[in-house]
Amino acid sequence: MIQIDRRHFIASLGGAAAVKLMSSEAKAEALEAYMMAQLNSATAGAGQAQPKKFPKAAEVEAQIETRHYRRGVGNLFLTTEPNGKVKKLWPMPAKPTFLDFFTLRMQQTSNHVLQSANRAMKTGMPEEIILACLLHDTVHALIKVDHGYWGAQLYGPYVPEKVAFAIRYHQALRFYEDKEAGYEYPDLYRNLFGEDYVPSPHIQADYKMLKNHKWYMEPRLVTVNDLYAFEPGVVVKIDPFVDIIGRHFKNPKEGLGNDGSPVAHMWRAMAIPDNPL
Repeated sequence: MIQIDRRHFIASLGGAAAVKLMSSEAKAEALEAYMMAQLNSATAGAGQAQPKKFPKAAEVEAQIETRHYRRGVGNLFLTTEPNGKVKKLWPMPAKPTFLDFFTLRMQQTSNHVLQSANRAMKTGMPEEIILACLLHDTVHALIKVDHGYWGAQLYGPYVPEKVAFAIRYHQALRFYEDKEAGYEYPDLYRNLFGEDYVPSPHIQADYKMLKNHKWYMEPRLVTVNDLYAFEPGVVVKIDPFVDIIGRHFKNPKEGLGNDGSPVAHMWRAMAIPDNPL
């Protein structure tokens, strides 16, 4: 019986968010292809351990023109299924709160961030870290590239400074191991970026700054709880985190997107992504 490495399988398909966008038939075909590859590898190796193969950065770049979408765009604005169609969205309430956006616009990352926050809660992390874990990837609804920086900007007016800091800089720290803190560089990034990928200069500069920063562990703990939050079949509900959100997230009385803050337009973009202008 072929043993399936869930994390490796999900990473080979582009991560949990990409898997959620696949049809049942596509998932079945991908699983069959993966199992056949595992079987062929085991047969060819005749019991010898085979090294993992990862693409080079140049090979990843060569895949750009094979896709009908750009990988950096937010989940609300695309479908990654070939010839797929986006779905009609539920309308937002007149004065939407974070929980409204989480439920109605952030579904494609919700299970991952809930798993992340749940792990942080179970391991006794402070509430600010739990909240940062809950929020850290939700900005994927709007945009994926540089999502740590976008996420910190999106949430900055509404959460404690330390929470926004953790969201912002998990972006940089995820590219650097810290085995003492429990974080190893994931195979997911070797697949997504290429095994020889070198982080951008702004990432390198932020990492250099963070190594001596008093809040280094805040974003580092987000990466630790991020890494192990892609478990298929594990479903976590929002209920255990509602009180933490209530204590640390300042929902504006006018509703997110209606409060005139510097980031209100970002919330409106998620509220009405089908508007042409």
